[in-house]
Amino acid sequence: MAKTALLAKLTAKEGKRDELLAVIGDIGMSNAAGEPGTEVYAAHKDQNDAAVVWFYELYSDQAALVAHGGSEQMKVFGRAMKDLMAGRPELTFLDPAVAKGLEF
Repeated sequence: MAKTALLAKLTAKEGKRDELLAVIGDIGMSNAAGEPGTEVYAAHKDQNDAAVVWFYELYSDQAALVAHGGSEQMKVFGRAMKDLMAGRPELTFLDPAVAKGLEF
């Protein structure tokens, strides 16, 4: 089965990015740690926009991505982030092609 990836742009409300990152570091990372099909789950601060967090996620296959997105833990994570976000996440789904440090 082919791996699948996701790039998500999360825009925090003004002055809330650090709080958003704290929720990601607490709830988000503990959720991902318990998901065997979640291979990479990495949040990045945008260097040019103090409100934006970029998320790169790599899954062993499409079923792992679907399981992650539909889990009860993800619903808890979404509720915890809701009041910190300026809008809905912008999601881009990807098919990995070439990378250093990752096997496809």
